[in-house]
Amino acid sequence: MLVSYKWLEKLVDLKDITPEQLADKMSRSGIEVEDVAIPQEGLKKIVVGDVKECRPHGDSDHLSVCQIDVGEEELYQIVCGAPNIRAGKKVIVALPNSRITGNVKIKKGKMRGEVSLGMVCSLDELGYSTSVVPKAYADGIYFLPDEATPGDEVFSYLAMDDAIVELSITPNRADALSMRGVAHEVAAIYNRKVTFPVKELVEASDANISDYVSVDVENQEDTPTYRMRVIKDVTIKESPMWLQTLLMNEGIRPINNVVDVTNYVLLLFGQPQHAFDYDKLGSKEINVRRANDGEKLVTLDEEERELTTENLVITNGSDPIALAGVMGGFDSEITKNTTTVALETALFNSTLTRRTARGFGLSSESSKRFERGINVSTIEEASAFAAQMIAELSDGVVVSGEVISNDYHKKDVVVSITLDKINGSLGTDLSVRDVQSIFESLGFGSEETAETFVVSIPPRRWDISIEADLVEEVARIFGYDNLPSTLPKGSSVAGKLSRNQKVIRDIRRQLEGNGLTEAISYMLTTPELATKFVLDPKDVVALDLPMSEERSTARQSLVSGLLKNVAYNQARKNNQIAFYEIGNIFEQLEATGLPKETKHLSMALSGTWFGKTWDSPAEAVDFYTLKGIVEKLMELLDLEGDLRFNATKEYQELHPGRSADIYIGLEKVGFMGQVHPIFAKEMEINETYVCELDLDTLCELAKTEPTYQEVGKYPSIKRDIALLADTAIESQDIINVIVSKGGKYLVDIQLFDVFQNEKLGDHKKSLAYSLIFRNDEATLVDEEVTSVMEKVNTALLEQLNIEVR
Repeated sequence: MLVSYKWLEKLVDLKDITPEQLADKMSRSGIEVEDVAIPQEGLKKIVVGDVKECRPHGDSDHLSVCQIDVGEEELYQIVCGAPNIRAGKKVIVALPNSRITGNVKIKKGKMRGEVSLGMVCSLDELGYSTSVVPKAYADGIYFLPDEATPGDEVFSYLAMDDAIVELSITPNRADALSMRGVAHEVAAIYNRKVTFPVKELVEASDANISDYVSVDVENQEDTPTYRMRVIKDVTIKESPMWLQTLLMNEGIRPINNVVDVTNYVLLLFGQPQHAFDYDKLGSKEINVRRANDGEKLVTLDEEERELTTENLVITNGSDPIALAGVMGGFDSEITKNTTTVALETALFNSTLTRRTARGFGLSSESSKRFERGINVSTIEEASAFAAQMIAELSDGVVVSGEVISNDYHKKDVVVSITLDKINGSLGTDLSVRDVQSIFESLGFGSEETAETFVVSIPPRRWDISIEADLVEEVARIFGYDNLPSTLPKGSSVAGKLSRNQKVIRDIRRQLEGNGLTEAISYMLTTPELATKFVLDPKDVVALDLPMSEERSTARQSLVSGLLKNVAYNQARKNNQIAFYEIGNIFEQLEATGLPKETKHLSMALSGTWFGKTWDSPAEAVDFYTLKGIVEKLMELLDLEGDLRFNATKEYQELHPGRSADIYIGLEKVGFMGQVHPIFAKEMEINETYVCELDLDTLCELAKTEPTYQEVGKYPSIKRDIALLADTAIESQDIINVIVSKGGKYLVDIQLFDVFQNEKLGDHKKSLAYSLIFRNDEATLVDEEVTSVMEKVNTALLEQLNIEVR
């Protein structure tokens, strides 16, 4: 909400209060101020110019050479390219050495041989957004009033010497989406009175509204009240300068004297209105109803909309002519040929308005107010005010009477509260008189008996209905800064981490110690990425009203989000990437229809692991870099003895020859591998290795306390074994056989050599392992180890057809 300080001054006394002081006070009283802007700041030497002569440039088909009076003894020659420049008009002139928007300096110069002493400015060159410049001047310059004095600064004519206060209005304070609402708020803060403009309605005695139109509402829950007035004999023209500049400062484009009045009343009262060309309605009947499925309406933006029963429409008895509370119809808009105006003032159901606005992407100033609520006590006043103002600005006449669907009045809400409740909640020691004074400043009626207040809340503050609301109002006006600071009281207990929290904290330390950096990705992603890196995708959890397609579905894997982070970093020349993320994945449960959250751990490595130095080359990450990190993690959790890696080709997003499932015993806890080159190309990343683990399962399996074992007193025996095996046989399968036959004294197995050569034969490889045996109770003898090695050799030959060399 943009608030004109000068306009606000007319509604409430702001004597001795600067815009900056007002902004600070409002921010500390419950309505945050985003900014205070003075449009003329940064601009200088911009004056009124009177175009005395205008001739075409001799060397251009679009430039004009103008002689302009800028209040000095001699006329200034300025070359202008605006198509609407002409003699006899007052224009905006930037003199030599002036500053326009963007801190651009204007200098003397020549344009195609003609001297130009300055520049004739358009509104956007003074900082106005093109969206608020009147369409008549969108491609040219803006004309000032004929009474403007050449040489005067233009800022007062354009109201650029005003201060524009930008308010951030939360949904519960929609009462401040109007100047009257803001005035009430400021008056309460400073304990001052409000003064609102009034207009005496003058109606024609020779015409009655019943001769023009009738109104019927199909459902009063959809449309609690609907009013219409008619103004005849109007002349459509530009609004006066003060109204145009006021609307532009408030961020609204001036259209014409009728539409501008509806926008003025929208800002003043917070009451949305719509003006129809009465002669284009096609009947004397107005019917408000739900649309029929398939009905069509061309809205003011010239787009054809297909309607449903979720849309509330205004009809001429048969055909829709407007989307209620959202946008009018193109066929009944006000044009320069309009002579009779039908003015709608109504209250529409907030839910229907919101659905229609969201469904068609037509969020407007009107729909925002109907969605959040309006002051129902001023609907009648706003209708009469707007009708009279239209008549005054268009030289028209208000037809006698007003058609009303039904009389609608909302009573004051009555809330009781005790002084003890207020002081007890705020920690204050306010007196009865203090509280009464606060209620008076808010404009609330109150009666006090035995320190109990019965407070009447006017309809303009529909956000107040319970005791807690009144406590908040007292706190705001009393001043949050004035509330006493106290320490919490009561008993407390020492906090501690849960078992899973301890495990996860240890995992973070371990991974960061291994060189990984924690990343945090969006929980929401696209439907396609949500199920990537998932073997058996479950029903996805999708948002009903997502802000965008990219953030519409809850993820079922963390990897795709991490890969987006990898792509972001690689695009910025970061080639040393090691990320991990701990977060939840989501799946829809068929039984309950509710989402289930599971905590996962994911890792992603790409690029170099060690950078190049003077004495060693760079080392790139590979499958075994990531595998080593996983093994170290399992050592931390005391699960390394049960850890297994089984090669897999099941994941479409992983390289089929460089991926594995991760098991703890017989339970699968995750996967790891290289991102498939095709998918990596889609994600725009280089060679990358990823891993994902079920963290909830790991926390359950992790040993909570470390197991300690006495260092062995007796020597160990080491035996090496060289094997000739098929290349298709995995090392893990060989280790499993050795462990199964190695006996209770086998304490360690290490693969120390792998060799492949055509001399070994096709599809053959040589593997060499070191086996460590130790008995912690006695010295092992060679015969015991030799017996075990024979069993191992036999099992390898029989189970895997491996030759012991």
